[in-house]
Amino acid sequence: MSDQLQQKLHKIDPKLRMIVRGDEIVNTLRAEQAPAVTVQEDIIKKLDLPLMRDLAAQSSVLNEIEHAERKHLEKVPEDVYVDVYIKVSDDFVKLSKQELKKRRIRRPIQKYNMISAEVPLSELQDLIEDPKVISVEIPEQIRFSPPINLSVATHPPEGGIRRNENAPEHRDKVLIGIVDVQGFDFAHPDFLDENNQTRYETIWDQGGDTRSSPKPYGYGSEITKKHMNDAIHAAENPNIGLSATLLEPQSQMTPSSHGTHVASIAAGNEGVCPEAYLAGVLISLPDEDIDRRKSLYDSTRIAHAVDYLFNLGSELGVPVSINISLGTNGHAHDASSVTSRWIDSGLTAAGRNVCIAAGNAGQEAPTNPNDWGFVMGRIHTSGQIKKIGATVDIEWIVVGDGMADLSENELEIWYSPGDHFAVQVKPPGLGWLDLLEPGEFIQNQMLLDGTFVSVYNELYRPANGHNYIACYLSPRLSEEGIAGVRSGTWVVRLQGLDIRDGDFHGWIERDDPRRLGPIGMLEAWRFPSFFSLNSNVDNSSVSSLACGNYIISVANLDEEQNQIYISSSQGPTRDGRHKPQVAAPGTDIVAANGFDDHDKRSWVMMTGTSMASPYVTGAVGLMLAADPQLTASQIEAIIRRTAEPLIDNEYDWQDNAGFGHINPSACLEEVEQVRRKEDKTP
Repeated sequence: MSDQLQQKLHKIDPKLRMIVRGDEIVNTLRAEQAPAVTVQEDIIKKLDLPLMRDLAAQSSVLNEIEHAERKHLEKVPEDVYVDVYIKVSDDFVKLSKQELKKRRIRRPIQKYNMISAEVPLSELQDLIEDPKVISVEIPEQIRFSPPINLSVATHPPEGGIRRNENAPEHRDKVLIGIVDVQGFDFAHPDFLDENNQTRYETIWDQGGDTRSSPKPYGYGSEITKKHMNDAIHAAENPNIGLSATLLEPQSQMTPSSHGTHVASIAAGNEGVCPEAYLAGVLISLPDEDIDRRKSLYDSTRIAHAVDYLFNLGSELGVPVSINISLGTNGHAHDASSVTSRWIDSGLTAAGRNVCIAAGNAGQEAPTNPNDWGFVMGRIHTSGQIKKIGATVDIEWIVVGDGMADLSENELEIWYSPGDHFAVQVKPPGLGWLDLLEPGEFIQNQMLLDGTFVSVYNELYRPANGHNYIACYLSPRLSEEGIAGVRSGTWVVRLQGLDIRDGDFHGWIERDDPRRLGPIGMLEAWRFPSFFSLNSNVDNSSVSSLACGNYIISVANLDEEQNQIYISSSQGPTRDGRHKPQVAAPGTDIVAANGFDDHDKRSWVMMTGTSMASPYVTGAVGLMLAADPQLTASQIEAIIRRTAEPLIDNEYDWQDNAGFGHINPSACLEEVEQVRRKEDKTP
């Protein structure tokens, strides 16, 4: 990418610029952990490059690289694709097929002036120079937080405790849509009707290749009700000896699967909304690193999933309540990301709602010497630079002590357009790097130990017009060997150049812990970085995906203790809106145990906001069944009006509990009362 183009800071996402500077080898290794980067099968074969864990095992630990040199990238790779959002001022997507083919742009999907597409790195320069293109943004990383305290249960929830006995007798049908991971066990008893047929209408397996892809998306497999019922029927034949889910497989079928458990809470036979139609979208988060190189599993996939489920509801002629128990932590946490706007745009129509788990990033300190839960919680910092020349230091920790961190660590800082900040970074044990004023950057600067540092100081980001500082710490990735990110406390110093407001917020984009194996005498990990206790600010940790304007964000209520579970994320959003809005039971929740052959272990107990959100999704399903014309805004208002404060709380909003504990019965009573009043209106 030319230096002249680099100055067009308003057009291209900084992270994307950093990726463009990597050659095929770097990006093939990066693709194992970068959800928006994929490499072609032929380049994997051509390079014959080991997986990162295997390359780590072959590497010796390099405390210092004596002759550290950065290779000049002579040619941008043609076989590395990135998922991007393209904002356009014209109908860009309706270019001729010939022109799209010439640019090698794959799978363009348009919503208003937003387009998601897969674009080769080599075509980005021409794309950005197109006058119809306003900006190009890389989507956020999808985070799956494994449930806490997972344990097998031998019995279903007592008496179907999540059911609502006060639900009206005469209800319209509704579709419950689940966007999740690890597979949907459509043959589990909790999803079978009285005729032993599955209640699933469809499953879109985004990583599958056994069935045709749904239009217009062009990827994954769409498994229909007929496919599933045929498999259930065939599995009844003792001569076959295979389960229905093996006869009609999905790309992920993890025992005790997250998606199955979540679907069971929302709409299983023992769930909150047991009479609903049911559909699932399986996001492709492959377990195998070799598959991750070839897969895309970023937030565009969630945007597509939501559209798919809304369209399915339209085909069935029913309202739709969607649950997403996944998260993202990048961007400004103010609903300005393209993914948030994409989902919000779909919620402007009546009869639609989306609930999203608030996240499990609420814990800021260990509860005992062996408790590392706080690592996943120290993700947010904030403060104020009060005058010109004043500085604030942010302490950002990369774990060492026998560990080599091979993940890409990312910190985003957002602040008011009325201010100008300078930024300077100090690596552990080294001197300060260059001071960067607005519009300046350092890109892939290699330290002597192999760590690459990129820092961008940008004004007026197109997403929201606000100012933005992005810091990336990347490991050394090369076929000669791998070196982890320099461990210790990194210091990011902000200095006021022109101050009118001075407030700032920062978030660390997360990568869930993943062990890779030995690297010399160290253990190689992809491990999340975190703020020091001095810099961490224990609020505004709600997933950025849950910050959408019309989305209901749900906190985890420990119902037995009548308090919010320690790991449940807190609000508000960066722009001061009330997220989460409500809490629901999410602690020690018993629901269907997926892919267990349906024996005595058919039920499993899990804890997390992932379990709380589908409870609200099911309750919203009941509300929409009672009144299919409710809008997302009305649904949120009714939930807020009827929520019950926790002990010692008033009716005002709390940063961890929202407006209180959801009361499904009161929600339904409120819907019925409003309907009766409307019916009497002349």
